[in-house]
Amino acid sequence: MAAPERVVSINLCTDQLAMLLAGEGQLLSVSRIALDRRVSPMADEAAGYAINAGRAEEVHVMRPDLVVAGSYTSRETVAMLRRLGIEVIQFDITRSLEDVRARILEMGAALGRQKAAEEMVARFDADLAELRAGARVGGGDPRAALYYANGYTSGEQSLADDILAAAGLRNAPAEAGYDWGKLPLEILAMLDPELVITTRRYPGGSRAEEVMDHPVVTGLSGQAASAAMTDQDWVCGTPFVLRAISDMAEARRALKARMAGTAAGGPGG
Repeated sequence: MAAPERVVSINLCTDQLAMLLAGEGQLLSVSRIALDRRVSPMADEAAGYAINAGRAEEVHVMRPDLVVAGSYTSRETVAMLRRLGIEVIQFDITRSLEDVRARILEMGAALGRQKAAEEMVARFDADLAELRAGARVGGGDPRAALYYANGYTSGEQSLADDILAAAGLRNAPAEAGYDWGKLPLEILAMLDPELVITTRRYPGGSRAEEVMDHPVVTGLSGQAASAAMTDQDWVCGTPFVLRAISDMAEARRALKARMAGTAAGGPGG
């Protein structure tokens, strides 16, 4: 089957994969969310494409022969595009580092860029193996807790959980049986993780983010505060998750050094 020549992406995660893998002139447009630096690590690259708001009418005018979208993209939009005779391929949510590999290969197949995708996966595997090997220097996996706006956390079977594990950190809420959802402050305090990982703030103020200023979050355990933060590299299943792993591995090293210094300065140190 011939590779598509006019591709439009209407989802943040497919935006990034398409920009990474598309051939010259193959990708016409990406979603407007791709311009948001808070969630998009490719905002500068996105500025070089036509921007869409994910509406079927505007996409149809571009005369694409392929639209790439997410599994949660508006069903009405996807159905309308298909009724108009436009092929739409939807990509599932990434829940693990193994899924990252799968999404890269899926996008490569969709764009007819299989070789480029295979080369990207090979680089991803090599870089991931190196990061994993370096993350556990010094031994021991400190316990960390992800704590987002409104008190949400990420448990097992999530990309965030895999990022922590690759960086040599244990997911304390997941070990306690908490899956994705709200984690009460009282439970966070009882878990007493060595590191609390929060999100980067949006401009202005938000009641949803106020919980991250609570003393339980900012000063937990006395060993480490919320010194590490999630950002745009965590959002989608792309090679940019490697930067998130690197950041967490660095936070782990800083935490271990701080804990060692505290122990040395204590009684008998």
